[in-house]
Amino acid sequence: MAERLRACRKERGLTQAQIAVYCDITEKAYQNYELMTREPKLEILMRLADYYQVSLDYLTGRTDRREVNR
Repeated sequence: MAERLRACRKERGLTQAQIAVYCDITEKAYQNYELMTREPKLEILMRLADYYQVSLDYLTGRTDRREVNR
């Protein structure tokens, strides 16, 4: 999951601080997600998936398909 979070963020050219503001968390909290020292709550994962327009399954590594089934 950490690699996918980092890749999605970098594809958009964003900093960890910018994503942290969007998620209403501290920059350190977000850094911990990318380092896998902490796992984000479901609410944060859903917010990130919506922002990056990818599925939760993609972010968590359950699939390599980025598409969101709607």
